[in-house]
Amino acid sequence: MMADSNLAPEKSFVFDFVERNADAVATIGDSVFYFGELGMQEVESAGLMTETLEKEGFKVERGISGFPTGFCASYGSGEPVIALHTEYDANPNNSQASGKTEKRDITPYGPGHCEGHNCNAAVMVSGAIAAKRAMDEFGLKGTLKVFGAPGEEQLISRPYYVRDGWFDDVDVAIHDHIGGDMSTVYGLTHSAAVSAYFTFRGETAHASTAPWRARDALDGVVLMDMGMAQFREHMEPTMRAHRVIKDGGDQPNTIPAKATVWWTFRAPTAEGARVVFEQGKKIAEGAAMMSNTEVEVVVMSAVWPVRTNQGLAEVIQGNLESVGVPEWTEEEQAFAKDLQDAADVTTDGLKTEVKPLLGPTEQRAPSNDCGDVSWKVPMGRVGFPSNVPNVPFHHWAGGAALATSIAHKGSVAGAKTLAGTIVDLLSQPDLVERAKSTFAEEIGEVVYKPLIPEGQRPPVDLNREMMEQFRPSMREHYVKNKPEFI
Repeated sequence: MMADSNLAPEKSFVFDFVERNADAVATIGDSVFYFGELGMQEVESAGLMTETLEKEGFKVERGISGFPTGFCASYGSGEPVIALHTEYDANPNNSQASGKTEKRDITPYGPGHCEGHNCNAAVMVSGAIAAKRAMDEFGLKGTLKVFGAPGEEQLISRPYYVRDGWFDDVDVAIHDHIGGDMSTVYGLTHSAAVSAYFTFRGETAHASTAPWRARDALDGVVLMDMGMAQFREHMEPTMRAHRVIKDGGDQPNTIPAKATVWWTFRAPTAEGARVVFEQGKKIAEGAAMMSNTEVEVVVMSAVWPVRTNQGLAEVIQGNLESVGVPEWTEEEQAFAKDLQDAADVTTDGLKTEVKPLLGPTEQRAPSNDCGDVSWKVPMGRVGFPSNVPNVPFHHWAGGAALATSIAHKGSVAGAKTLAGTIVDLLSQPDLVERAKSTFAEEIGEVVYKPLIPEGQRPPVDLNREMMEQFRPSMREHYVKNKPEFI
């Protein structure tokens, strides 16, 4: 759909630009989909995004805050400074063939996109390029900063960026996220979280001939698990605690001297997440005492709840309504309903109307590391329909549409919405001022302070072994062509 003739010239320009470059938008999304890279190992994905932005004249700083796959790509000068930030990581054991309505691996047991961060990347890069072209065409003043955020699924990078000053000169920020509809909201939307490794250390012994000589590190992990199970009875209904055992030993006949469990603690507030984490540490210390081991706690990530801004939500909503929902074909609607049926969710097909502006919304249990950004500066979120409504994330059905025409059309709509929002903010200073004034009212007396410990460095080796295992067999599925914007 081409831009409405009643739109402002710069708005019409970016809408037409994105529509004209729909193939490039799709190429970015499909490329990142088939890269399927886990958090902290998004080498190909970050490489494609930075190369594409650099080719368009953005100045790219790579490896920011110690993240090898993190970056900041800047264009323009002066105010307003608009930060655009997105993620591009996949999930373990989520390999799923796109366009199929049954579970079908691309790479057996391999990683893959079953949430849609590949489309997030396509929307952010394409929307930024469209806005940059409009800045050149119409002489719009201001600065765009595109942040690549590794490891969102592990809630890692953006708190480091905020802590290290990357958002100190930012006026407003925009995040984008895939969904099943065209929407935006304001208010508290996601929970705070603290994620940490608990490593117990003891002493080995032969499990059959001299078990009494051992101090079993795995016992520490198990006892902590038991303690947390009892603690859950006393947690508030909005709090969560969940874990995976990362290292439980090597073989049954050798009692392990080292064992590690990875816990994530969630709550509606930053203080609440900290309190649950502190109780988890006490339980771990008790488990270490009972198992005669020592425990080391290393915080992996710690994020504030996500708060989206009313002033920016209003600007985004106007652009969502100007863009409109993609025109779905009968075949796309049929695929969506078949997928919904296979996933055992409500079978109502693809949405045909823009969702009304919602806010303040009911806060949900999931977390996102963009939360720290949202307490530093006013932040808005663009929701775009590149996935089938109702399908669960981190499930095969969540990946079944992510490199189809549904994803492509939804990403074009998202990129147009993002680009339109950016040119509104660049050309209408009062919109930026309204975002700032509503932000001041929203946060009130709350003073943001990072939850991650001072001086902590990012876990750059996370998921390295898994990607080294699967990447060779995944390469044969890579998209061969590169995105070309005209």
